[in-house]
Amino acid sequence: MAAEAKPAAASGIAGEMEVEAYRRLFPVAFLERHLGESVRIDARRLREARPTTVALGAVSSAHGSALVRLGDTAMLASVKLEVMSPTAECPDEGSVAVEFHMPPICSPLVRPGRSAEVAPVISKALEDILMSSGMLNLKDLCLITGKASWLAYLDIYCLNADGSLFDAALISAVAAFTHLEIPLVSVGDDGRLFTVGGNDGKNKFELVNREKRNLTLGDIPLSLTCAFHKDSILADPTSEEESIIETYVTVVVDSSDRLVSLQKVGGAVTSMATIKECISLAKERRQSLREILIDSVKAMEVDQTE
Repeated sequence: MAAEAKPAAASGIAGEMEVEAYRRLFPVAFLERHLGESVRIDARRLREARPTTVALGAVSSAHGSALVRLGDTAMLASVKLEVMSPTAECPDEGSVAVEFHMPPICSPLVRPGRSAEVAPVISKALEDILMSSGMLNLKDLCLITGKASWLAYLDIYCLNADGSLFDAALISAVAAFTHLEIPLVSVGDDGRLFTVGGNDGKNKFELVNREKRNLTLGDIPLSLTCAFHKDSILADPTSEEESIIETYVTVVVDSSDRLVSLQKVGGAVTSMATIKECISLAKERRQSLREILIDSVKAMEVDQTE
């Protein structure tokens, strides 16, 4: 019986190699073969997003941080606060600086010594969405009107790039700001502000802000990217699907289900019915992501009490 099993095992390996070769040589045909059966290459339904996890407090040295996994795509976001002098135009507001990083370890397409072309595009898009959505109230970052305010540096590192990078980056940004705790601040003899830590600091220094607090967030934006191939809509595409499909739309909605942004890349004109379907899928996705974020906050609170 053992001797008879060997050819079967060899045949199985040969079959897998044949499928993998077909997948590499004819990627479009391989994709369409799956879509014809209403299933994705990774066995998902066409309009099904990948499993998503959020872990708050991933970076202990940051004031706010989060590690997000969207399928095999992984993002690490951190927020660091620094005291700055506010501008004359907005003396009672702080500011936010956003930077999206794609180190060579995240994808074989990113070469050492060269920044990924998509990185500055995602950085700009993230900053635009965070500010235009109303999630951040810059007045909450003011310390002393006309004299001092917070500059929040948001850095997002792509640890593994497997599609839907903007979606994963936006989730990680929202999660990091959700976790953000504004530290205590005092004024030194030289007039400079410095952060104060621990209960001893509360008693020793005269504080500008009396209590540590979380940032008050407004309408939270979340997104869903959909790829179009013929008559099929594929939600949350992987990098393999993105390399095959030329047309996709990224929809951003806020916590009130209002449309914040819609961006279409590549391909021919898309029907309004298809766009409306993508917006509907984005609203459903927002609700599931909201529950994931709420669960991550609860998990962090449990860890802090243990």
